[in-house]
Amino acid sequence: MAGKTKDMSKIKQLLLLKKDNVSNRKAAELLGINKETVNRYVQKANADDLGIDGLLALDDPVLEHRLKGGSPAYSDERFEVFKELLPYLQDEMKRPHVTLKLLWEEYVREHPDSHYELTQFRFHYKQNTMAEKDAPTTILADRRTGGEKAFLDFTGDTMGYIDRETGEYVKCQSFVAAMPASDYGYLLFVPSQRTEDFVYAVTQFLKTLGGVPRMLVPDNLKAAVIKTDRYEPSLNRVLEDMANHYGTVIVPARPVHPRDKSNAEGEVRLVYIRVFAELRNETFFSLDELNAAAALKMKAHNQKRMQRLPYTREERFLAIDKPNLLPLPEKDFEIISYTDLKVSPNCCIYLGRDKHYYSVPYQHIGKTAHVAYTRTLVKIYVDGTLVATHQRDYRPGKYTIVESHLASKSAEYRGLTPETYIGRAERVSKELADVMRLIFYTSQFPAETHYRTCDGLLQLQRTTDPVIFKTACDTAIRLQRYSLSFIRQMVESKCAGVLTEDLPLFAPPEHANIRGKEQFK
Repeated sequence: MAGKTKDMSKIKQLLLLKKDNVSNRKAAELLGINKETVNRYVQKANADDLGIDGLLALDDPVLEHRLKGGSPAYSDERFEVFKELLPYLQDEMKRPHVTLKLLWEEYVREHPDSHYELTQFRFHYKQNTMAEKDAPTTILADRRTGGEKAFLDFTGDTMGYIDRETGEYVKCQSFVAAMPASDYGYLLFVPSQRTEDFVYAVTQFLKTLGGVPRMLVPDNLKAAVIKTDRYEPSLNRVLEDMANHYGTVIVPARPVHPRDKSNAEGEVRLVYIRVFAELRNETFFSLDELNAAAALKMKAHNQKRMQRLPYTREERFLAIDKPNLLPLPEKDFEIISYTDLKVSPNCCIYLGRDKHYYSVPYQHIGKTAHVAYTRTLVKIYVDGTLVATHQRDYRPGKYTIVESHLASKSAEYRGLTPETYIGRAERVSKELADVMRLIFYTSQFPAETHYRTCDGLLQLQRTTDPVIFKTACDTAIRLQRYSLSFIRQMVESKCAGVLTEDLPLFAPPEHANIRGKEQFK
């Protein structure tokens, strides 16, 4: 839809196509993007000082912020005038003897105080008419260009292994890839057809090739394509990120067009004969064993003389595919997940997938952060700027804290302190105030990490019978269990089995482990 911000993974795919001099019209067709949207982003990219390579190197949130705001060249008042003039210019250029320089001279006379110079005038005219000149074509035509494409697919059949511990037969999916120019084939068994297994298979395939084809053409797999549409297949964001990492483009095969994926389907038939059939009587006890045996069979397949040809698939691959592959990046691709999270008063975002807290500089409290996380890293962006990077931590209920992020360490602190919460509690419940003192003064963690717990306790107190709540707090103190979940559990059970008269009165003990309020100044 025109005017709607696209995923930056998709825009990076567009930039990669433009880097290979693919026309705007063709790029729109391949990526399933409206042509006007393609024109708009290409214009912004061309006008940006960083250039295409510089834009591709940016993290997605930074790129989005840079492009969303528009390039100065296209928010310029001069461009608005030029845009209105463009249909006239295009019509005039069709007339005999008319040149662009002549039209520019007329344009300057009409707009003496605000106009483009001739070079800029030519640039904008070219950018806005380029797509119209390109005839509709498709890159998916089977051109047999070495190193250009790789076809990707899952076979319909499965193989498996026996788990030594359970004796269970574990069924595995078979991923197949083929280079159409050489018919070079690849096979890898993976646990499932889920996206993460598909991506893993593709990364291993590229490492085996020792390079990257310019296009990856998957069949319309559930793992690879979210929805199947005749003209605009919607790609999984993960696959776009993977393709951007490797500097290639994902172009799904079109439904009801068997020639688009003929090489992959032909490779599947040969895999059935030369791997599945030949291994049918063998037993394996791990996925690694199964893949090792399959790799030997595929090596023999690629080194076998092709029918009626004097060379092997491997020889042809080395001759015409290998020299034309793009280089592999230094690091393997890691799946990136994205989410938008609000920065809480405790200076943290809460990553619900891991049930873990990560700190953010206190200046961003209340703002929405754009979070990108991989298997190993969590990167937090606010307004297109990277404000925090953390090692990913899978421990639920824990905090990853950078002390300089905390408001309590700054003179600009916004007013929340342990004493603030304790004061609020004292006004409604002495027992709750005692619980909060223990929470703050016996903890080894920064005060901010306990604010959400205290908010929850205050909310719980407002909706609970005072006698029940007092008993729950006294029990928590006696048992040294100060968590919100424990006190809520006591409240919900109406403190079953607890006798309030047997509970001792509480006063915060005097010992070295209690840090005191001076810690939070």
